[in-house]
Amino acid sequence: MESEEKVVKGGAEEYSANSIQVLEGLEAVRKRPAMYIGDIGVKGLHHLVYEVVDNSIDEALAGYCSDINVFINEDNSITVSDNGRGIPTDFHEKEQKSALEVVLTVLHAGGKFDKDSYKVSGGLHGVGVSCVNALSTSLTAIVKRGGKIHRQTFSRGVPTSQVEIIGDTDETGTTISFKPDGTIFNTTEYNFETLSSRLRELAYLNKGVRLKITDKREKDENGEFLHEDYYSEEGLKEFVGFLDANREKLIDNIIYIDSDKTGIPVEIAMQYNTSYSENVHSYVNNINTIEGGTHLTGFRRALTRTLKKYAEDSGQLAKLKIDINGDDFREGLTAVISVKVAEPQFEGQTKTKLGNDEVAAAVDQTVSTALTHFLEENPKDAKLIVQKVIVAAQARNAARKAREMVQRKTVLSGSGLPGKLADCTSRERDKAEIFLVEGDSAGGSAKQGRDRVFQAILPLRGKILNVEKAMKHKIFDSEEIRNIFNALGVTIGTEEDSNAANLEKLRYGKVIIMTDADVDGSHIATLIMTFFFRHMMDIIKNGHLYIATPPLYLVKKGGSNQRNKGIYCWTDEERQRALAEIGNGAETQRYKGLGEMDPEQLWETTMCPETRILRQVTIESAAEADRLFSMLMGDDVPPRREFIERHAKYANIDA
Repeated sequence: MESEEKVVKGGAEEYSANSIQVLEGLEAVRKRPAMYIGDIGVKGLHHLVYEVVDNSIDEALAGYCSDINVFINEDNSITVSDNGRGIPTDFHEKEQKSALEVVLTVLHAGGKFDKDSYKVSGGLHGVGVSCVNALSTSLTAIVKRGGKIHRQTFSRGVPTSQVEIIGDTDETGTTISFKPDGTIFNTTEYNFETLSSRLRELAYLNKGVRLKITDKREKDENGEFLHEDYYSEEGLKEFVGFLDANREKLIDNIIYIDSDKTGIPVEIAMQYNTSYSENVHSYVNNINTIEGGTHLTGFRRALTRTLKKYAEDSGQLAKLKIDINGDDFREGLTAVISVKVAEPQFEGQTKTKLGNDEVAAAVDQTVSTALTHFLEENPKDAKLIVQKVIVAAQARNAARKAREMVQRKTVLSGSGLPGKLADCTSRERDKAEIFLVEGDSAGGSAKQGRDRVFQAILPLRGKILNVEKAMKHKIFDSEEIRNIFNALGVTIGTEEDSNAANLEKLRYGKVIIMTDADVDGSHIATLIMTFFFRHMMDIIKNGHLYIATPPLYLVKKGGSNQRNKGIYCWTDEERQRALAEIGNGAETQRYKGLGEMDPEQLWETTMCPETRILRQVTIESAAEADRLFSMLMGDDVPPRREFIERHAKYANIDA
């Protein structure tokens, strides 16, 4: 214990003003905030919290922090508190101000740029709390360090006080409180579920660190503030168990790998289930690398090579007359890969693809060694995995034949476009959009109400196939799903599915799901989103998928025969305001189906670019999306019912 304390004290001494390195100024952040935090919508708003939490996580990675608390305050301000070493407050010679002020007012200033302070650090861009400060109307930093409590206040990145000592303490740590600037962001209302999901993810990725979130805006049935407390002793093993909670296990054991023998810490947990999809999630320094990268390449290469060698050596492939490829080894696999890289190089459209070549070799070697040992020591599990791989190969072969049959029919029928598709005249993808519309009746109204130049309509009959529970070759038996990918011009079920060339074939810049505003409509929309998530992920990743938002109500004067006269409302709050505005004699018409609106109304409320509300489908956390789709579309009813009861705001309306 004594030697450990000396290390901590030594580390605290070494982390001082001299550790803070400055790369550039802060001037551009308020002018171009999207360049630094992604956007000025909901995503960018929540990114502010992640930046502050990432600093605390960096302290945990360095071995100096065990507890992180996040508070959503009553006024939608945020407080993040940790028990790390505390940001240095001593004088910074080069900048001629305190190190605390440097960290909070200079972009890219922080200990993470000094290799002696942090070996690895999270945070995608490293813009840190200075960016948060610049985009907040107020920010207060309280630092417990060196026996004293220090405080400094800021507004929009400018100090409003000097660093002052406000008390004594025997604790260490940093507390940052900030209020986002409403003149910058489209919304300043935080979502508890979004922040909670990220903290849970961080708890799994950093075992032994406790993360707690408290929402002071809402109380539960016991009169306590809404809160979640996350702590993981086993890290990624528990993460995989959480992701696979709604799937049937193929093997009881979770394969766990944790090694830094190559010089690059690699942690992996994986488990096979009876589903037909691959669910592999990768992280670098806690960043969700949704575009993959060299660490994912190394993992897939080692998995395929090691399993194939074991299957061949055991003689289980002797009677198989078709080739096995990499996809077959990953069907029904849930895995989380986490690597720590000192100087990660990020590439790709969203800068979430790892480019370090040395990481591929490190992960390959680590996985190959560990997986070989697992297969040799667990022959029963190994046999079940290989049998699953063989079935996957046979199903893939059946899917290929089904796809070829569809393609032959397409060639014989001419253009290959579905007969029910009402196409647009424009061939400029960025301007063209397609509506996937529930039902022939609504499809008819949409065809009449649309702008034929740039809007295409594809009516869908009934609920499409639930791809979460279907083998791949069954997808090609579904006429509605065939119609979707044929209309879009892309392919599924081939090696080229996820490459750029396939996405270039996409005929429409916007793919818009348009369903009734009731329970059945929500179910159909979820089925369609599940299809895209499992089989056309790149359409979501590249921002092409949207959900139309038809109004829930039309409030108008009673007795009026003019259907278009009135106020359209999308929420209960808007309806109450409309009722008050119209006054005596106001009536409410509840729209449950798109077919209840005539073409003009459908155009005005849901399809016209100037007046409609479109919700873009994005993936903030692929792991959380994977869990939700498996829960909503799987066989396990209780968690689905619990989720619906918690989130269905309009359940009473559709009852």
